[in-house]
Amino acid sequence: MAEYNSGLRAVQVFVDELYKSGVRHVCVAPGSRSTPLTIAFARHGEFKVWTVLDERSAGFFAYGIARTKHEPVVLVCTSGTATANFFPAIVEAYQSEVPLIVITADRPPELHGVGSNQTIHQDQMYGTFVKRFISMPVPEDEDVLLRHARWTATRAAALTTTSPHGPVHINWPFREPLLPPPVSENESQSQHEVHVGSMQVSNQEVEAFAASLQHVKQGLIVCGPQDRQDLAVPLLKLAETLQFPVLADPLSQLRTSGRLSTLLIDHYDVFLRAVMSYPEEHPIRRMLQPEVVIRVGHAPTSKVLGQYLSSLKNVRQVVISGHEAWQDPFFTATEIWQAEPVTFLAKLSEIAQGVNDLSYAKIWQQIATKVKVEILHEVPKWEPLFEGRVWMELERSVPEGSALFAGNSMPVRDMDSFFALIDRKVRVISNRGASGIDGVVSSALGVSASLQAPVFLVIGDLSFYHDLNGLMLAKLYKIPLIVILIQNDGGGIFSFLPQSSQQDVFDYFSTAHGLEFEEIVKSYDGSYRRISSWEQFQAELTEALHRSGLQVLELKTDREENVSLHRRIFSACAKVLENLGDERDARN
Repeated sequence: MAEYNSGLRAVQVFVDELYKSGVRHVCVAPGSRSTPLTIAFARHGEFKVWTVLDERSAGFFAYGIARTKHEPVVLVCTSGTATANFFPAIVEAYQSEVPLIVITADRPPELHGVGSNQTIHQDQMYGTFVKRFISMPVPEDEDVLLRHARWTATRAAALTTTSPHGPVHINWPFREPLLPPPVSENESQSQHEVHVGSMQVSNQEVEAFAASLQHVKQGLIVCGPQDRQDLAVPLLKLAETLQFPVLADPLSQLRTSGRLSTLLIDHYDVFLRAVMSYPEEHPIRRMLQPEVVIRVGHAPTSKVLGQYLSSLKNVRQVVISGHEAWQDPFFTATEIWQAEPVTFLAKLSEIAQGVNDLSYAKIWQQIATKVKVEILHEVPKWEPLFEGRVWMELERSVPEGSALFAGNSMPVRDMDSFFALIDRKVRVISNRGASGIDGVVSSALGVSASLQAPVFLVIGDLSFYHDLNGLMLAKLYKIPLIVILIQNDGGGIFSFLPQSSQQDVFDYFSTAHGLEFEEIVKSYDGSYRRISSWEQFQAELTEALHRSGLQVLELKTDREENVSLHRRIFSACAKVLENLGDERDARN
């Protein structure tokens, strides 16, 4: 007959309080010591409980759900090395401000340091990558521990969603027996309410800021990666009032907001490379020089944009950040406004007044248009399967309400360069907190599990290889995902870097693997298509939208040819800028 542990009532009330605090999704990596937690979540009846066989995949899957839903997701695992496999996802969640409640089961204190099986030191094991570490007492049948369990659940859920959002780690030791008793009715009473506010500044300060912008003729807005789709309305209203062009990161949700403002500038990653090749006194550099830069969101995806912002001397640069972690890796901010950006910009856009002078914005618009018309419109005439063109094709294909997930390394960089403003509302996501290539498949599956809409993942072969275990989620839960696999047999980004010139040691960086993924994908019940032309690519994308399950479209590319085509575009930009300079000189 099964033996119950009456002290585990604390776990049951803890789980019940998490539900009342807004938690709905739980990802469990199976194990024995976490039995009390697994049973409590499973028997509660109101949670969506996902069983994920691999802890690293579980961490990123939970991250993907939490990132999409903007609500805390619970991660559960047993003791020992299972806990360490959560670490990469926790790092990404912390850096990307994604709410996770990480619960690691543990052996009781008397079994530590005495050679007990599957026992490691788990207290504070995630260090500074969690907002708070909470060490739970071993559950015992005492009312004070029940109250403490409820209080801890409420506090953990609130902490994850207090600005900045992020993960909280709870380590909970359990003694055997590990089976909890039946749930009692009187254990379902909640005792806590939590009200969380956001960081704001006074109306007087907003008015003073608006007044300082009133006479600025050459202002620039830079919007980096951020997840708030409602930012577009106040930000674009402010831009239109002030006539400031907006450099919109591909992950800013602005290129895909469905709002086709002429002030939104795309493809800047392409032409700023040429701009930055000129000395500071060059006429093109002087024409583009702003008086004020307003920066919102995380650091830009584009490296050259970061270099451009760093090069601006004696320019007022204003960073708007919703918490104390200032987003200024360039150390060029002259002002920091600690305020929740959507609320702050909404207030500012209501009272701001501009000079009604579009001349500065037109310079940026003219360059972007020339690059698009004279260079990028020629790309479809090229014969090879150019990696950057994937994003041009997706511009045409992604439907309203869908999601684009950009893998790290080359895919997200190519998105920055080649994915233009579109007339549909599409959510864009990438793991840019720590920018690792691991866990990307699982993250995208977490996004797909949270949305009733198509999700497209563009990923390189190395990153795909790193997270093949994640495909088990697609098989077990029939989660749909359209994967565009860029297969160049290794780390293509290194062919762009100085290491590529060192041929005697380049093999240590190029990481050729020789793998074929078709049979692997099929073993997870996925479909696999090899793409040989862009006509086929569009046809397969259209078909994929009408099929279910895991679908992989593989594009085989040549790394050296890909580098050559990129450089061909960047070189052409330099000529466009030179011609533009000559035209402006002739008019003057």
